[in-house]
Amino acid sequence: MAEVRLEGLGKSFGTSRAVTGMDLVIADGEFVVLLGPTGAGKTTTLRLIAGLERPDAGSIRIGEEDVTGLSPAERDVAFVFQQYSLYPHLSVFDNLAFPLKSPARRWSAGEIDARVRDIARMVRIDHKLDSKSTKLSGGEMQRVAIGRALVREPSIFLMDEPLSSLDAKLRADLRLELKRIQSEIGATLLYVTHDQIEAMTMADRIGILAEGHLTQIGSPREIYTAPANLHVAARLGHPHINLIKPGLLPCQSMPDGVRTIGARTEHILVEAAASVAQGNGRVDWIEHLGDQNHLHILVDGQKITLLADPYSGFKAGDPVSVSLKQPLFFGADDRRITDV
Repeated sequence: MAEVRLEGLGKSFGTSRAVTGMDLVIADGEFVVLLGPTGAGKTTTLRLIAGLERPDAGSIRIGEEDVTGLSPAERDVAFVFQQYSLYPHLSVFDNLAFPLKSPARRWSAGEIDARVRDIARMVRIDHKLDSKSTKLSGGEMQRVAIGRALVREPSIFLMDEPLSSLDAKLRADLRLELKRIQSEIGATLLYVTHDQIEAMTMADRIGILAEGHLTQIGSPREIYTAPANLHVAARLGHPHINLIKPGLLPCQSMPDGVRTIGARTEHILVEAAASVAQGNGRVDWIEHLGDQNHLHILVDGQKITLLADPYSGFKAGDPVSVSLKQPLFFGADDRRITDV
């Protein structure tokens, strides 16, 4: 594994800027996730590191080597795509073995066999080694695709939303598996996704991308509790952060210059009111999710959504008193105000 360093990286397609001035260091053995919506520049960043695209500006270093001008084959990276990209006519064993049969590697048949079986056990697909890839389920195919990258022991693994086409339970299972594997082998891994749960559960650090710019990078907790701006605040949290105007809800203290208040579930206090006159809001409707509820409250015509205990006793139409406790504050430039 190796450290990866991007300095001033930029890429345009015609008049569209896909990546702009990106500076990013991925430490040896670190799991970094780039999070952002479609068009944010996530896949382009991976393709630039892999050598599938050439940057217009900046440099890429893998370990001690500047690889900016090198071909993909010279960069020692492994790429796992969103679609499985397996060879349909080959067995699982041969799909896993394929990268090891390159003339440049010169592995013996015995070495290849041992390595393939070791990786197959790691990704828990060893019981399917003799099966054709077309006979596998979606989760099994993705395990093979991940295993085919792992078998090479590259300097860095690049993963482009590899779990997005799977059902919810399988995604959850493979998230745990992928993090386990990465920890076991100490891999340097750059993973891109639009799924905040994937980012929060797997990453050592999360980088938030917006229109080709890396707007903030930090631990999942740092990104969640101390977002740099409104865009970052809106990328994490379920339900989404409530953005409200100052004065709508009582708040103990507020700095000068606040234009928008960001209120997550833990920032909102809700109590039952004896009457409409004694409250400042009412329960509009409730989403029952089993272990928790989404409580939708109307305050002066604005909807506020938060999580609530399913046994809280609130019902649609109930009057409530709503206030704020240590929310996030944002100024006219959408940046977070930290002086309270």
